[in-house]
Amino acid sequence: MSDVNELCVNAIRMLSVDAVDRAKSGHPGMPLGAAPMAYALWTKFLRHNPKDPGWLDRDRFILSAGHGSALLYALLHLTGYDLSIEEVRRFRQHGSRTPGHPEYGLVPGVEATTGPLGQGFAMGVGMAMAERFMAARYNRPGLEIVNHRTYAIVSDGDLMEGITSEAASLAGHLKLGKMVYLYDDNRISIEGSTDIAFTEDAMSRFDSYGWHTQRVGDGNDVEAISKAIERANAEGARPSIIAVRTSIGFGSPKQDHSSAHGEPLGEDANKATREYFKWEHGPFEVPAEVKECFDRAAKVGADAQAAWQELFARYGKGSAEDAARFAAEVAGELPKGWEDSLPKFGPDDMLATRQASGKVINALAPVLPNLIGGSADLGPSNQTLIADGGDVSAAEPKARNIRFGVREHAMGAIVNGMALHGGTIPYGATFFVFSDYMRPSVRLAALMGVHSIFVFTHDSVAVGEDGPTHQPIEHLASMRAIPDLTVIRPADANETAGAWRVAVERNGPVAFVLTRQKVPPLKSSASDVAKGAYVISDCEGKPEITIIGTGSEVQLAIEAQGRLKSEGVAARVVSMPSWELFAEQSQKYRDSVIPPDCARRVAVEAGATQGWHRWVGENGRVVGIDRFGMSAPGPVAMKELGITADAVVKAAKELLQ
Repeated sequence: MSDVNELCVNAIRMLSVDAVDRAKSGHPGMPLGAAPMAYALWTKFLRHNPKDPGWLDRDRFILSAGHGSALLYALLHLTGYDLSIEEVRRFRQHGSRTPGHPEYGLVPGVEATTGPLGQGFAMGVGMAMAERFMAARYNRPGLEIVNHRTYAIVSDGDLMEGITSEAASLAGHLKLGKMVYLYDDNRISIEGSTDIAFTEDAMSRFDSYGWHTQRVGDGNDVEAISKAIERANAEGARPSIIAVRTSIGFGSPKQDHSSAHGEPLGEDANKATREYFKWEHGPFEVPAEVKECFDRAAKVGADAQAAWQELFARYGKGSAEDAARFAAEVAGELPKGWEDSLPKFGPDDMLATRQASGKVINALAPVLPNLIGGSADLGPSNQTLIADGGDVSAAEPKARNIRFGVREHAMGAIVNGMALHGGTIPYGATFFVFSDYMRPSVRLAALMGVHSIFVFTHDSVAVGEDGPTHQPIEHLASMRAIPDLTVIRPADANETAGAWRVAVERNGPVAFVLTRQKVPPLKSSASDVAKGAYVISDCEGKPEITIIGTGSEVQLAIEAQGRLKSEGVAARVVSMPSWELFAEQSQKYRDSVIPPDCARRVAVEAGATQGWHRWVGENGRVVGIDRFGMSAPGPVAMKELGITADAVVKAAKELLQ
């Protein structure tokens, strides 16, 4: 390693160590071992401009091993991103921009929120898929305005997680040749040597997935790492992973020991590490030669963007319409009047809401050409296929139907990666009960606030004969418990159209919960879905009782209303497709829908009752299901489990006594 390379690598190491030690918390081992590969990538290959972090054609870098966040913060500071040395000093402190794991949106240059292992790996697959989709749609001979790579540093822990296997298998199948992952092969985890739990030949596994694999025996050999990255970049037909043999905590007294993973070095070990690297500079001090080196690397990125801007200007002269559409999609802007394409359903449209959703997708597809998505091997059931959209593959990069296979967890993360990349409106679908398999990815979508759309069908015990393994009970409560996730359970076809409008327009993630069975068309309002709840059927005069329903149970609420009316009871029926949207409305509007002076309230929903007392009040009634389902035809299961108009009427009468 040359003197300047060594100085720069050690600067990354010591900034990371100083940040962790000052915080008295963090993970110094990974930065000490992985700094050489990070330096090689960031100074010799990564095409980015710290002065314009949002440049669409930049390379993406993901630190999937998010516990090594101090490494990323050191790189961001050194290369000139908007991250001051003072923020590096404030690592892991309240209100800082340098939290314990990288958080998207907090600091420019952090491409994804990582830390839950495997998530970054899978999101990178989504980014690479988005890049290829946009390139296929917009590039012209000699005018390749979308041409960038996705890089990541991944760890032993990442490779152990199941989500990684799912994502790697799909990436190999799709031949995503612009992905290059550096594997920090230090063979240490929290509990000790990986030999206690992870003895497979990981590179042979990736060979079987169809990846291009390499090994670098010395993690400190910047030149060898650089040559391996060059070979990976030259491999256009397969994603690449490079196993770089490193030593966790390299240069410290804790080298190759599990204690280096998640504990600060401490004063004595910090001093010994400085002596090992002959580091004579004070804490958080960056030598001038190091700053000059990273400034040169940043200038290469700025020059690359300037060249791209010239290319894009030439592109616009030849195809102004495409250039304008490209810029709008990158900015997240929607075509003018796109909402006019949303179908309006009539009184004869008795459809399952999953069927209505499928019709909406196909109505939107022509006017939103960047709408792309698929299902976890359930496309015909989820009704998510775009007619004539083709199947995404290496041979068909412009296609719009992603065949995720039975890979729910990776699907969720890949959708997030596509959303993070920008320029696409991505969605992923499965049965609602299998949201359990992808909940960590849905949670990260909400944490990042990205524009991911999750389509969950077969929403209740009305699934029927498949029985309790396929009948969601607690899942609505579980999804609603995720902060900043908008959950919408529409009552009929028109509410489904309204739900899609919300999802397309909304900035954060949205989850649809849709029926398998057909539901009757109601006097619903697609426009009122955006308000979360509205009066779908009112009584004459002041209501004595308010009945609130969601999804297929709104029809039961209306049936119960009619029976109560025949007995002289005035009942109002409220359709509440989304708790979250309703909670965002003004108090005045909420009170106009659920009158505070009408304390008698009943909610009906074919799922767990948890959380409903927020809306019905302490003394209200909830007709729901707090047990597992049963194998029986859907109508039988609903009746046996008490989701009937009779049960709603009974609950109402109890309140009226």
